[in-house]
Amino acid sequence: MAKYTSMEFLRFILFEVHHVETLFEYEKFSHLDSEQAWMIVESAKQLADQEMFPYFKILDENPASYDGKGGVKTHPQLKKIIQGAAAQSWIGGSAKFEHGGLQLPEMIFNTGHHIFQSANNSVQGYLGLSTGSADLINSFGNQLQIETYVPPIYEGRWQGTMALTEPQAGSSLSDISTSAKSTENGYYLVKGQKIFISGGQHEAVENFVHLTLARIEGAPAGVKGISLFIIPKYRPEKDGSLTYNDVYCAGDFQKMGQRGYATTHLSFGDNDDCRAYLVGEPHKGLSYMFQMMNGARISVGQCAASVAMAAFQSSLQYCLERPQGRSASEKDPTKSPTLIINHADVQRMLFTQKSIAEGSLSLAMECNKLYDQVNGSSGEVKENLLLLLELLTPIVKTYASEQGSRSASLAIQTLGGYGFTTDFPVQQHYRDLKIMSLYEGTTGIQSLDLLGRKVTMQNGKAIKLLMNSIENDLKSSLHFETLIPYCTTLSNELKRMERVLENLSRYLQKGEVERYLSDATVFMEMAGYIIIAWQWLKMASVSAEKISESDFKSNSQSFYKGKIHTMEFFFKYELPHAEACAKTLEDLHTLTNVKNQELFH
Repeated sequence: MAKYTSMEFLRFILFEVHHVETLFEYEKFSHLDSEQAWMIVESAKQLADQEMFPYFKILDENPASYDGKGGVKTHPQLKKIIQGAAAQSWIGGSAKFEHGGLQLPEMIFNTGHHIFQSANNSVQGYLGLSTGSADLINSFGNQLQIETYVPPIYEGRWQGTMALTEPQAGSSLSDISTSAKSTENGYYLVKGQKIFISGGQHEAVENFVHLTLARIEGAPAGVKGISLFIIPKYRPEKDGSLTYNDVYCAGDFQKMGQRGYATTHLSFGDNDDCRAYLVGEPHKGLSYMFQMMNGARISVGQCAASVAMAAFQSSLQYCLERPQGRSASEKDPTKSPTLIINHADVQRMLFTQKSIAEGSLSLAMECNKLYDQVNGSSGEVKENLLLLLELLTPIVKTYASEQGSRSASLAIQTLGGYGFTTDFPVQQHYRDLKIMSLYEGTTGIQSLDLLGRKVTMQNGKAIKLLMNSIENDLKSSLHFETLIPYCTTLSNELKRMERVLENLSRYLQKGEVERYLSDATVFMEMAGYIIIAWQWLKMASVSAEKISESDFKSNSQSFYKGKIHTMEFFFKYELPHAEACAKTLEDLHTLTNVKNQELFH
């Protein structure tokens, strides 16, 4: 079977780089130990090998499709996958015991989901949607809502979704027009349209639980007037029966990638009988939904890294098997062709893919650990951890999706002409991955969030905490002489980023907010290179320490040396782009905030 991820690398970042075992000291996770945690991860690999990866190409060739009557046809294997994953707690495993979960750390739960994402990213989306939906109901729903909707979601019988986007509003949620009218019976009647609803209709489950944003009649305009509702497709009655709830699937969007993942257009209340149940308090819907959205942004970043990893593993396998050409120094044309992995430019492409995929996965694991630490802490410690997590969330989502797409493109290039054919999976990885830069807010929206909100919150406290964290890791890395030059380089990049922020802040001080934000995406790109360099230095530091140990196992030497070599590669070939971004950000000439549209003609 083809390789789509590296279990050796997963063990490395879990236990040696990010030390998942420290989480077991929290009361919430004290029922686990390292051996049990790894057995859980291995069970995910077994499930993916048997039920997911063999259908990766098949689902692409047999995409979800609208039947013209309100239904979406999907491959029969999807139902088996959802039921199998539910039975092994891969939908509700991270939930608390009292909600029917296993109370797993996100680090372990999401490592399992990384394996699913690498094996077959289309089907993992259904599982992740249900997990996030149930978590939201557990957090903000009342007891009746939890008891009614969460168990069937965790059992894989019902599908949870996020119903946010509308045709006329797109990502601008403040402009949604879906309305909710209160009734004397305690429920609301909802009317409106939602588009791009992932998993909104398919054949693999019995019912759908749409977590929907709508505006109660008479509510304030803008984001302050948005409420969150549970809208089942079939509403459960007291006798246990299900009644159609006036939620109609008007179509399924056909996509360039993730073709096995249904993306639907839903119409609520065409017959004025779509009953919705308010979650929490009125007008606080967007703040509630951000819990699911922020979790989804980390998940999207991790998924992008996972697909990039799968593409890298596929291209690496090809390069280890494909003979073509001879080295530049070879003068004898009768000599057999060499494997293409021996060509320098092919190695450059492979190391670029490796540095992006593994660096992004390490950052995703950093975020997963912060999430677990936030939920296990209190007071100022919790506040600081949350600030760090909020700052890193748009970065992991953006770097992994943008650079992961580039990485998958290089996977195609590595295979040459064969990479462009459907005989090999890398072209599908590339198509599947592109959506990650659009999900849960485009790259531009994530960049505005980073520079406009996260960098400035609490007078820049989050960015200071991040820099302190990186500086502490730099001090640890200085113990290894070979890493000192890289510590110096990264320290200089941090100083450069501080200078850039100081220069940009002058626009804010003058009230020039649009100018401050005009190159937010360039700042995001710069930050991404620096953050991934930090992750690589952490991995190199651990590797250098392992190699220096007296009882070091020689059969592991190539693995750890490979991590140090890839770190060196990233610092030489990737990190210099951060300086180029800084040069653009510090250039006073404004070219992207123009008022004259004729300049585009």
